[in-house]
Order: sequence, then C-alpha cells, then structure tokens
Amino acid sequence: SSSCPHCPETEETVHHYLLTCPQYRRERHLLNTALGQDSSSISFLLTDPSATPHLVKFVNATGRMRAVLGEIPIP
Repeated sequence: SSSCPHCPETEETVHHYLLTCPQYRRERHLLNTALGQDSSSISFLLTDPSATPHLVKFVNATGRMRAVLGEIPIP
C-alpha cells in the first residue's frame, strides 16, 4: 500500500479512499445520498449487490482507478 496522492502523510487504504479522503468529499456525498447510512459501511459497499452501481459511480467519478481499470461500466 502507498500513501494517498492527496494526503501524503496518510496510507491509502480502502477505508481512507471510500470513507475519509477529503479529496472525494463531493463523490462521497453522492454515494451517501444514494445509499444513506449504509454508505459508511465498507462491508455493505463491497458485498451488497444494491450498492454496486453506486460504488462504481463513485469510483468512476473520483477517477482514482481510471489509469488501471479505465471507465468501469455501471452494472
């Protein structure tokens, strides 16, 4: 794991990327609007099929994985 490109003193973990990185505040707000309180649960985001389209939108909107995965089709 490496440091976050936006928070150099912080390790870029799944938790940091999905729930706390200030760079993705706007995208996280959209995720929260769509999923409510469940958007703060990593296990829900990664395992519940109803979360998948919203999580994909979040990942695409942040652009963080684009170099590796390209634009991910929304299921």
